[in-house]
Amino acid sequence: MSADATPEQLARYRASIDNIDAALVHLLAERFKITQAVGEFKAAHGLPAADPDREAAQIARLRALAVESGLDPAFTEQFLRFIVAQVIRHHQQIADGAS
Repeated sequence: MSADATPEQLARYRASIDNIDAALVHLLAERFKITQAVGEFKAAHGLPAADPDREAAQIARLRALAVESGLDPAFTEQFLRFIVAQVIRHHQQIADGAS
């Protein structure tokens, strides 16, 4: 093990990762609270669960942010598509319950 690769340094890296993971979970929870409200709004107003134009714009925007941040834009798109699929599923469930 090199002098700068101490167990303490590894522990600090891992603690930072743990903190970031916790922040990501909290941010996703907040995002889903808001999308829940969007789903209720859409159901109340007879709007479709999916909005392909909005989704395309979001993907383009977040791919650009990924490039600016040094993150793989393909990974970012895949991650966003997963989240959007979950949101649409929730919106459909809300609409089905509102019927």
